[in-house]
Amino acid sequence: MVRSTSDLDSSPLLLPATVLQNDAQALQAARELAHTARQQAARRDQQRKLPWTEIEQFTRSGLGSISIPKAHGGPEVSFETIAEVFRLISAADPALGQIPQNHFGIIQLLRLTATEAQQAVLFRSVLDGWRIGNAGPERGTKDTLTLKTRITRDGDRYRISGEKFYSTGALFAHWVAVKALDDAGRQRLAFVRRGSPGLRIVDDWSGFGQRTTASGTVLLDQVPVEADLVIDSWRLREVPSTQGAASQLIQAAIDAGIAEAAIEDAISFVREKSRPWIEAKVERASDDPYVIADIGRLKLELHAAQALLRKAARVLDEINAGPVDEDGAARASIAVAEAKVLTTEVALQASEKLFELAGSRATLAEFNLDRHWRNARVHTLHDPVRWKYHAVGAWHLNGTRPAQHSWI
Repeated sequence: MVRSTSDLDSSPLLLPATVLQNDAQALQAARELAHTARQQAARRDQQRKLPWTEIEQFTRSGLGSISIPKAHGGPEVSFETIAEVFRLISAADPALGQIPQNHFGIIQLLRLTATEAQQAVLFRSVLDGWRIGNAGPERGTKDTLTLKTRITRDGDRYRISGEKFYSTGALFAHWVAVKALDDAGRQRLAFVRRGSPGLRIVDDWSGFGQRTTASGTVLLDQVPVEADLVIDSWRLREVPSTQGAASQLIQAAIDAGIAEAAIEDAISFVREKSRPWIEAKVERASDDPYVIADIGRLKLELHAAQALLRKAARVLDEINAGPVDEDGAARASIAVAEAKVLTTEVALQASEKLFELAGSRATLAEFNLDRHWRNARVHTLHDPVRWKYHAVGAWHLNGTRPAQHSWI
């Protein structure tokens, strides 16, 4: 089993995976994983210990294949269930929630752009326990959509060269999904097997939050890949889709989980450890009227965010039940953007307010309660909320459809 990185890449252990049958089984598997993951989440963050055991439970439980289409042998659960699965897991450990996020985003992309033969191979591998990691973003480019990595034809296969960063999930994966430009300047998505010559994954993620996601560097030096494992992902721009909304829904669910964990820890600390402020003239901090009001406000904000998250997931389910047109794709993106605004804001607010309500003792390193704010601050930087306000306003005021990409 891989626990470190060397110049020679090797694949993680391939574990037998359950194939779940329905939404109820997926939710139960998520609850069981969350129960396990919660036990040592604070310590893993403090020690920067990667959640290998928990990721392996994720795989064995069958959660990795819950979005595989029924036509390919998967349960094809609803978006509402997917959002709830990620919320449950992220409330226990948001790093564990973020690691497979791209796995699900890429499965959705395969449904839209891969050939039937490619889907058959890749979906079967996921059902068999293969995990998909991300090698899309790059540092030092004009913006997040710009790529320097290149894929070139070499006889009956391709070769890829480039350098990636923010490669969440790659270290834990069996497939590394690499975005690259071909000779015609079109974006392709290549599925590189772990252990391929020229592939190197470096665990150099040093972010102060989401510390155990291993979202570091992927190096590719003339890495070979079979032609039938190269997806024409550029075709995604040719037709309306909910690809971006589906990806963002999971991001919002992760933030909702962070917010819930921060609020629950605030409540527990106030009940069990905090002292009342002298002016309150009460025996317990939990009887302070201002603390009570603030907890009430946080709970209301959390419930509002959770409600919009569920609503957005149901909109995605409704729109994907039939052919997706431009207005449907836009409506899905706006519904998810509205949820993402509230989940972002409540995650940041709750994780900061925790300390004001719990008091000075809550700042002691032994409790590691600052991990909630660190996780919220880092994860919510994925896409700026200010642009979501703009997209939502432009849609409702002028009927302007948002752009089609994974950051709206």
